[in-house]
Amino acid sequence: MDIALGLAIGIAAFTALGAAALLAGDHRARLTGPILEAGILACLGLAIAALAQLIMAGPVTADLLVWQTLGFSLRLDAVSLPITILVAFVGWVVLRYSRTYLGDEPRRARFQAWLSFTLASVLMFALAGNLVQLVLFWVTTSFSLHRLLLFYPDRAAARRAARKKYITARIADLALIGSAALLFAVYATGDITTILQAAQGGESSTALRFAVLGLALAAVIKSAQFPLHGWLTEVMEAPTPVSALLHAGVINAGGFLLIRFADVMLLSPAVMAGLVMIGGFTAMFGGLVMLTQPAVKTSLAWSTVAQMGFMIMQCGLALFPLAMLHIIAHSLYKAHSFLASGGAVERIAALRRPGPVAIPGAKAVTGAFLAALAIYVAIGFAFRFQDTSPQSIALGAILIFGVAYLLAQGLAGAAPVALMRRMVAYSLAASLGYFALHHAADALLLGTLPMPPAPGPLEWVLIMLAVVSFGLVAIAQSMFPLWAYHPAAAGLRVHLSNGLYANAVFDRLLGGWTLKRSR
Repeated sequence: MDIALGLAIGIAAFTALGAAALLAGDHRARLTGPILEAGILACLGLAIAALAQLIMAGPVTADLLVWQTLGFSLRLDAVSLPITILVAFVGWVVLRYSRTYLGDEPRRARFQAWLSFTLASVLMFALAGNLVQLVLFWVTTSFSLHRLLLFYPDRAAARRAARKKYITARIADLALIGSAALLFAVYATGDITTILQAAQGGESSTALRFAVLGLALAAVIKSAQFPLHGWLTEVMEAPTPVSALLHAGVINAGGFLLIRFADVMLLSPAVMAGLVMIGGFTAMFGGLVMLTQPAVKTSLAWSTVAQMGFMIMQCGLALFPLAMLHIIAHSLYKAHSFLASGGAVERIAALRRPGPVAIPGAKAVTGAFLAALAIYVAIGFAFRFQDTSPQSIALGAILIFGVAYLLAQGLAGAAPVALMRRMVAYSLAASLGYFALHHAADALLLGTLPMPPAPGPLEWVLIMLAVVSFGLVAIAQSMFPLWAYHPAAAGLRVHLSNGLYANAVFDRLLGGWTLKRSR
């Protein structure tokens, strides 16, 4: 209880520091920047201390301000604390980076303030132990991020992306509010832990199925799933620190929502199946479009669309521990990728003569897939492959397609021996890492998140469809250099580079709707 109160006070103090930075203005920005960094570091330290307490004493819900089971409370468990630590750490990195990146930028104090407000909202959302707190900070996170997206209000592209984000966010807000109201009506409590306990082994009802549908809809929209993904690929007009924070932290809110209400989600297999289909299609769609993007940041944005789709699919397969692991790994990777994107462009530009490119042919790709399958089976049995759920086996098969892609590069005819050895080593490391992290995630979240139920006929169909579809996409990606510039593929390449025009259709539907400029 004491550490929970301290964490709440720390987040409140960090928010107050953001307000102070806003009032102090640009002439004090060089002073307020380090102070804000110290504030988020304090939150990080408190979250780590709370994690230590969790390990020793178990999960706890600390009421801060609750009336008739509704209000504010912090839930400290194996779901909330890792995400809190992740957001605080990435937030500290982004704040520190932005102090240099925007060192001479006008209105940088405003940027610091809204960045701190966004971080504080995400932290309170992740720690929410009550429906009221969850909904409130879900909404405030969106509004704070909206101000960051409009940091350059004179840029038409920035206003267009912010407009799309604003509209889709309000739809997600309404879906979550409706779902929260239904959950409160069914369980007569706003305490999330009580709701989850009641959902375990409980029977479904029409109201509950609509509540699950609302949660899924809110998560799908928040995580930029097809066809409402367009705003995420257009936020490059915002400063790079915003992209890093958005792609590495805020965009994960949809997945976190599904993980937090995992026991409730299992009450509607039909909605779970829908998540598999939407997430799986978005993952394949985003991965293919990513290959056609010439700009580094745009390619990273499409990568995020694909990764979020894969995470939603994991939740639909009831692989919630793996979805949690995916959030953490992807956030760290994507934050680094965005913050280092400028340096990556400079390094590539410096390579005036990169040398010949090893292009794998059909023989190399076939050999790579067979070798990857052998690695998967061998390592899988070493980790008690036979005791794993069918959903986990299918997901592992999908992930092993990435290993096949690595091997294909090494087995290409023009590839040097050193490259082949390196790719084989990477493939083994990736396979071992997946199984080790999979078992670690299951062990750490055992008792907190439900295990995948036995798949029914519909689930089996979706599992097989997902494996086959991702396998075909992996083959296409491995042989991309061979067919990408073929005349027959030229039209497809153009269509993919434009995202199959889904974003253009959304623009047309918005029509003349305009957004007031931020001052």
